[in-house]
Amino acid sequence: MSTVAKGTGTLQAPVGARYAGMLGVGGYRPERVVTNDEVCTWIDSTDAWIRERTGIVSRRWAAGEETVIDMAEHAAGPALEMAGITADRLSAVIVATVTHTMQTPAAAPILATRLGAKDAAAFDISAACAGYCHGISLASDMVRGGSAEYVLVVGVEKLSDITDKRDRGSAFIFADGAGAAVIGPSDTPGIGPTVWGSDGEKWEAISQRVPWDKIVALQEEEAATGKPADWVAAGAIDATEASTLKMAGQTVFRWAVWSMAPVAQQAIEAAGITAADLDAFIPHQANMRITDAMIKQLKLPADIPVARDIAETGNTSAASIPLAIERMLREQEVPRGGLALQIGFGAGLAYAAQVVRLP
Repeated sequence: MSTVAKGTGTLQAPVGARYAGMLGVGGYRPERVVTNDEVCTWIDSTDAWIRERTGIVSRRWAAGEETVIDMAEHAAGPALEMAGITADRLSAVIVATVTHTMQTPAAAPILATRLGAKDAAAFDISAACAGYCHGISLASDMVRGGSAEYVLVVGVEKLSDITDKRDRGSAFIFADGAGAAVIGPSDTPGIGPTVWGSDGEKWEAISQRVPWDKIVALQEEEAATGKPADWVAAGAIDATEASTLKMAGQTVFRWAVWSMAPVAQQAIEAAGITAADLDAFIPHQANMRITDAMIKQLKLPADIPVARDIAETGNTSAASIPLAIERMLREQEVPRGGLALQIGFGAGLAYAAQVVRLP
């Protein structure tokens, strides 16, 4: 038998754009406004305490029938319009979410079809609050690597579906919304190098309260025996609470405050700029005190606009950064074409940061 390789030809390597940039952004905020006073009808807390601990005044929750795909579609339209392209020119659709209710299929192929992005590659990524920044990095590499021309990146969450309204430590934090960005070819560098990573040793700091396999096993036990299963032993009060989020707030707070500022600084340096060159700082909207601590550690100039959308949007996980970008541009708080440092961090524990040039 011959051992000589048959493939003597030269593979054709993909050729992409020299640079990639953010061409358009869009956002969607659900109609329902949930105030701190309303939250305090579920838990023993006060408006003053919530504001002091997190900076949150109100948040948006989606309607019961509204899905992450619905919200993503609302955010994608304005992003495509700003980018000046139609959906049929998209090569790929990336959806960052942890709240799509189907294990499979992913939300992205359904979204692509709704938008009219025929035959576009479409997939979801699960990196929680860091998901949008992960998506931007992937999209940039796809454009520059030649596997895509235009990529739609959507960060979308319906966290109200998995929020335990009885949990005094987290019921006031989470919210719903969607933000989108179109990434495509650029004549100049528009997306800096991504600094990203994870710390899986701390995975329990933010997680689903009970894994799905345990939930199914307990439900089967109840069906077989006719007796209530021991949900408490599994980590939940009942079946309804089992699929909600649990969070070790202080652990997450300390990790974000002390570990994320160095990551943000690395992203600035990797981009070849200094903090003084920035036109905006747009961190994940997790907690106003985390944002303030990062500003101090980064020694940002006082005149740099900083996203503080958490006050009226709450923590929307993967949607928080693009939502903040959309608002800051729309309200002319930041200049078109300016440089922005964005950083996402959360469950996993996962993080990602990069400097981008705004559309």
